[in-house]
Amino acid sequence: MPSVRDLRDRIRSLRNTQQITKAMKQVAAAKIRRAEMAQKQARPYADAMSEMLRDLIASVGSVDHPFMRSGRAGAPRGLVVLTADKGLAGAFNANVLRAANVFQRENPEVVYYAVGFKARNALRRMPQETLLALGLSDGPKIDKAREVAARVGDDFIAGKISEIVLVSSRLITRMSQRPQTRTLVPIVAEKSQASSGPRALVEFAPSPEAVLSRLLPKYLEFTLFSAMLETDAAFFAAQLVAMTNATDNAGKLIDELTIAMNKARQAAITKEMLEIVGGAEALVS
Repeated sequence: MPSVRDLRDRIRSLRNTQQITKAMKQVAAAKIRRAEMAQKQARPYADAMSEMLRDLIASVGSVDHPFMRSGRAGAPRGLVVLTADKGLAGAFNANVLRAANVFQRENPEVVYYAVGFKARNALRRMPQETLLALGLSDGPKIDKAREVAARVGDDFIAGKISEIVLVSSRLITRMSQRPQTRTLVPIVAEKSQASSGPRALVEFAPSPEAVLSRLLPKYLEFTLFSAMLETDAAFFAAQLVAMTNATDNAGKLIDELTIAMNKARQAAITKEMLEIVGGAEALVS
């Protein structure tokens, strides 16, 4: 049975840990609000870009752009794995890496593009080649999105990869985050649906094809930027939940150890009293 001193040291250590987890919980709660605000501010731009892209694809008869054509046959798929830079967020990063492994098992010929230190460190142990490794938080995210989009876009056009696939986290609620895998390039035109009413006539200058050729790289860039913002929000939500659970569990352990320490102290006092009584009886007799 542990001594009173051992139990007291363990309680002191748990209280120090609880202070750290409580501070990280407060930091995550403050940062998630800013991350969600940034994501909401970017949403109208994303909606407008998607609507314009649909109008352009519907307006042109044939689209002569590499992003609208199938990649080079036989080339590996390019898998962009997007994680956070830090841990202490439960299974947040592990779920994204697990989804990437599932995709790799189904499609053995892949090359990786790692965004986030956790993805970079995990993919170093993989036999597949990693063509790019960047941190997520070391600089403005829009610059990171432009760099990643330029690299994967150039590799796709050059025929080094046949697809651009993104694996990232999707924020369902603050209590739930799920990894998602989606193909970004080549872009498949949606089937035209019957319109429920008249639509405004949109004119594109100099031509729909020229506008589309400029919009498609921006679409890839902003899709990656939006995924980075969502990863930030999902990470802080997962960290908030993990630190809340850690703080609560530390409190429960402190209570259990405090009861055990009191029992051990009481047992030690009782033992000393019995020894004193026994010694006194021996002297009397």
